[in-house]
Amino acid sequence: MMENSMLLRDTFGRVIDYIRISITDRCNLRCIYCMPDSGAGLLQKSDILSFEEILKFIEAASEVGIKKIRITGGEPLLRRDLPDFIKSIKALGTINDISLTTNGQLLGKYAQKLAESGLNRVNVSLDTLNAKRYSDITRGGSLDSVLNGIKKAEESGLLPIKLNMVPLRGINDDEIEDFARIAMTTDYQVRFIELMPVCITGEGDGKGRLVPMEEIMNRLNAMGTLVALKLRRHGPARYYTFENSPGVIGIISGVTCQFCSECNRLRFTSDGKLRPCLFSNIEVDFKTLIRNGASKETLKLLLLNAAQLKPEKHDTKFNLTTLSKIGG
Repeated sequence: MMENSMLLRDTFGRVIDYIRISITDRCNLRCIYCMPDSGAGLLQKSDILSFEEILKFIEAASEVGIKKIRITGGEPLLRRDLPDFIKSIKALGTINDISLTTNGQLLGKYAQKLAESGLNRVNVSLDTLNAKRYSDITRGGSLDSVLNGIKKAEESGLLPIKLNMVPLRGINDDEIEDFARIAMTTDYQVRFIELMPVCITGEGDGKGRLVPMEEIMNRLNAMGTLVALKLRRHGPARYYTFENSPGVIGIISGVTCQFCSECNRLRFTSDGKLRPCLFSNIEVDFKTLIRNGASKETLKLLLLNAAQLKPEKHDTKFNLTTLSKIGG
């Protein structure tokens, strides 16, 4: 049993047991709210941690209370040998839950291997059900590839399927009801995510595109009776279901409603920086220590200290330039 003194806990009493780990800043799409049209300045490949280096970090983290890991990017399926990496995480025997966020372009190819490696489930970013609009939002992506990937993930047992939809004013907000109907007819979890303060090409911080939680909820309530579910975990998501429907609706309102008091997560970037808060520039460098052969005990101590840097709440004026660099 782990001693309480070795649990990751910040100065506000929040116990941290979840880390989102970005394994690459590369992506095969250029979504308008995530990356500039010209692409983001990419890291040198030598600056991106190897899977062996990331595993050292995960092993240390698991010994100070981390039980849940989400693998993100960029697009994580661009990293070769990802299934073997997931197998290595499972082999530690200390991580209870491993999930993956993907744009789905390559999911059809890898779904079965990911399931066999020990991955529990996937979250698929899908902002429209219209092929032309999908290509416009992602700057060239294939909707058919995503839909095929979702089908393969379901067949492979990567359940429940979670769809992440970011409503954008004047772009895809007319599809909120269409996505909600998916939760009425399938057992998928459809999550509506408020647009974060990112730089949209030609539009500054993109605030004019934000569709707030209150508006989304009003539109959903007009479709039928929403029943609140007790699926709340530590974080910004609130879950509902339509009466007599198999699926789940999630509302993630990290902008108009703060749930920082319940936040239990840290972020680890592909170049080995630990970020206590998404909406903060605070970073703690682990790469240098890992590459200099630091012991597991040293990494654990740095993790315990880094948790103390987690702010009480995020800065509402903070703008994210490119989510692909940090990990969505």
